Amino acid sequence: MLFSSMTFLMFFMPLCTGAYFLCKNRNWRNAVLLVFSLLFYAWGEPKSIALIVAAAFAAWLGGLCMVRFPRLKKPIFAATVGLLTANLVIFKYLNFMARTAESLTGLDFGLKEIALPIGISFYTFQILSYVIDLYRGEISLQKNPFTLLLYVSLFPQLIAGPIVRYKTVETELTVRSESLNGAAAGCRRFIVGLAKKVLIANRVALAAEIIYGSESGAYGTLMYWLASLAYTMQIYYDFSGYSDMAIGLGQIFGFHFPENFDYPYASASVTEFWRRWHISLSRWFRDYIYIPLGGSRTTRLKWARNILIVWGLTGLWHGADWNFIIWGLYFAALLMAEKLVYGGLLSRLPRAVGRVYAFFAVNLSWVIFNLTDLNRLWRALGMMFTYRRTDLAGAIMADTSIVNSLLWLIPALIFAFPVTRELKKRIRLPEAALNLGCLVLLLLSVAFIVSSSFNPFIYFRF
Repeated sequence: MLFSSMTFLMFFMPLCTGAYFLCKNRNWRNAVLLVFSLLFYAWGEPKSIALIVAAAFAAWLGGLCMVRFPRLKKPIFAATVGLLTANLVIFKYLNFMARTAESLTGLDFGLKEIALPIGISFYTFQILSYVIDLYRGEISLQKNPFTLLLYVSLFPQLIAGPIVRYKTVETELTVRSESLNGAAAGCRRFIVGLAKKVLIANRVALAAEIIYGSESGAYGTLMYWLASLAYTMQIYYDFSGYSDMAIGLGQIFGFHFPENFDYPYASASVTEFWRRWHISLSRWFRDYIYIPLGGSRTTRLKWARNILIVWGLTGLWHGADWNFIIWGLYFAALLMAEKLVYGGLLSRLPRAVGRVYAFFAVNLSWVIFNLTDLNRLWRALGMMFTYRRTDLAGAIMADTSIVNSLLWLIPALIFAFPVTRELKKRIRLPEAALNLGCLVLLLLSVAFIVSSSFNPFIYFRF
């Protein structure tokens, strides 16, 4: 089920909030959230319900055994992490490993295609955060398996994040306060995220879909650069919009999820970009992989090894295809180059120069990220860096809807930078004006949802 669907907006959310606030007891409210969260997940993946429940139960049992049998804490921890990681590997990476082995050996292993459960990367990392932090003594044991299952399956952030660590919501799972002001703020945040997704991401996405999916000779170098820009805007508004909606929904129910984006395209370096983009994922890898490996407080050779490991895993986390590995290693190379070669020079240059460099580097990365078919990827990169004339008339005639999609790049580019944040600082709007503006955005979003069948969510495949 999509947040940007009429089913969610007109039926699921009203029924869930209605049932939730009718209950006055905290346990009953949690029960309502748990039932609706599992229903939300089952809507798209009914067969995968058993998988997420089993993963949560394994984490709960592993945590219980670590506390009850402290002498066996280390092997129990290793077994629990191994089991959860194996679950992710089997369902997300086994097909990829089999295809790679078959292409290298020429053998046919006869492995049936395993369906990828929606959101498995997100909820596995959340479960692992509970197990690891419990092992480190940073959180307390969750004795109630249903409370832990609620944390894992909580529908606002279940499918596409942000990756909410257990320690962030440990107290709020049982002790939190809902308020009218909090619910109103949550609704406004949700509507802004919905508008990002429906009014901008879906509009600019069509240009990338049309150009990358076409074999027409009319699309030359110019159009392929515009396609890369369209996807760059799509993935930002798609994912940051979802994170806004998740954070807003959490506020309605009294949860405070971490921010996941901070205008990443305003960054003046790739290093800064990854402090602003998908913040919850970057911090997860930093705290659970990079620092335990030694981080930057080691020899230069080991530091380079740590960067390569972390970014290779970051690429694989996003998808089981070679383009994601290339994408991760591409960022590893850029980050090492900034640290060792030209980072000092970059910091002394005007910030505008750094922004142009970072935006170009990131824009190119999204081409690699987007095209899982390596032949299409090489073709797209070749079209971008080997000049081919664009037949504008032919390109428009091939699909006239591309004109409207490309026009949406203008507001997309403007609002990808902290324009609205600066305006908020200078202009204090009354709450009534904010509510009216959000109402207009909601009506426009609903109108677009009703009139269009094109409504993908990029990060659902992770």
